[in-house]
Amino acid sequence: MDEVVCGTIVTPTRAIENGWVGLKGDKIVALGADEPPAAKRRFDAGDAYVFPGVVDGQTHAGSYLGLPGLESTTRSAIAGGVTTFVDMPYDSPNPLNSVERLNDKIAAIESLAYCDVALYGTVMPGQDTTQIMPLIEGGVAAFKVSSFESSPTRFPRIPADILLDVFEALSSTDIPLGLHNEDQEIVLARIARARAAGLNGLDAHGDSRPPAAELTATAAFLELGASASAHAHIVHLSLARGFQLVEQYRRDGYRATGETCVHYLVLDPAIDGQALGARMKVSPPIRPGQRDALWAEVLAGRVAFVSSDHSSWPLENKNRPSIFDAGAGVPGLETLLPAFFTEAQARGFDAVALTAAQLCERPARFFGLWPRKGAIAVGADADLTVFSPGPVAWDSAGAHDGLNWSPYDGRTFAGRVTRTYLRGAVAWDAETVLARPGQGVYIPRLPTRWFN
Repeated sequence: MDEVVCGTIVTPTRAIENGWVGLKGDKIVALGADEPPAAKRRFDAGDAYVFPGVVDGQTHAGSYLGLPGLESTTRSAIAGGVTTFVDMPYDSPNPLNSVERLNDKIAAIESLAYCDVALYGTVMPGQDTTQIMPLIEGGVAAFKVSSFESSPTRFPRIPADILLDVFEALSSTDIPLGLHNEDQEIVLARIARARAAGLNGLDAHGDSRPPAAELTATAAFLELGASASAHAHIVHLSLARGFQLVEQYRRDGYRATGETCVHYLVLDPAIDGQALGARMKVSPPIRPGQRDALWAEVLAGRVAFVSSDHSSWPLENKNRPSIFDAGAGVPGLETLLPAFFTEAQARGFDAVALTAAQLCERPARFFGLWPRKGAIAVGADADLTVFSPGPVAWDSAGAHDGLNWSPYDGRTFAGRVTRTYLRGAVAWDAETVLARPGQGVYIPRLPTRWFN
């Protein structure tokens, strides 16, 4: 073996104290307990947890800088223990809606990426479905559309007739269609009303996107997916009620799933809003008083997985006179693991098991990356994240995302990522990103499925 890593090894079934995992080349070749076998190198993680490499199921690497944004975003991922992320298609200036753009993005990954990357595809208004199967053959892990238009070119609203066409084109496949779930008419009308009344601030943003806007978009999308017998996925539910809608469709025999993002589980505008303001503006908005109910959905198994929804917006994009002109989204690749683990532990939950499930195994299974990604198991890629427990105050001045701001600045986490392995190579050593641009690779979807 090339290297043996010792510590508390977190596998899909248990955490092995005084365990070890053996690496050879880019694969995991053995694991066990007690005395490790001989190897060329040995790393002792002490009392740290050795997790699988985190799989972040929702990032926006190219939303601001375009494809060059992959460099800083993947560098940040490695420092946060994220060895694979699934990037959204909404790159600047044009989204990934054709094989040509898929090939362009793969080429960018191969030259710029520090971590491995899987990809979402999309369709544009007026586009037919002829590109869908070629994109699937090219390895895209999922498709995403929006019921709200943030940009007519980069992030457009897709009308119901095209949604149905896409669902029908995907119905014979295992590929999910994800939705940014907000009703455009409700939101635009409420924003206009708030502006006319001179309302501003984070509360005005939340009020302009009421639960009804999120839930009606969610319900309509689920029904379209059900009518086509396709897999409908809601990419960021901020309300427990949304998961209950999804569960009703699943119980009726339809393929329906939903995810939430770590900021919905950790932040609350009633507690954090005055201090953070636009720095915690996301869409759909973080709802007051929803954290307990959302964690209950996680524990009940109704949350497919938890993601960061990392957005590469510079802070000046947040510092606008009106909340309605400030960018929506927060950076989060380096805080996904510590924020989720800390909140789970503080609530008395099994933070180790929940982290391995929600941040590693479940997103890997969902996007068809399992068993290559998502678990410490023989034959899997040698992607490991060493998480050392102990109080650590987060300071985004040291982040590797090129943004250097965070809604979590000053927050004390219950640990930090002290080592990351990408396919057997040390990529982060707690101080320095050792990986290089182009060390990450494109990961196409495997022929595995979420629904049996």
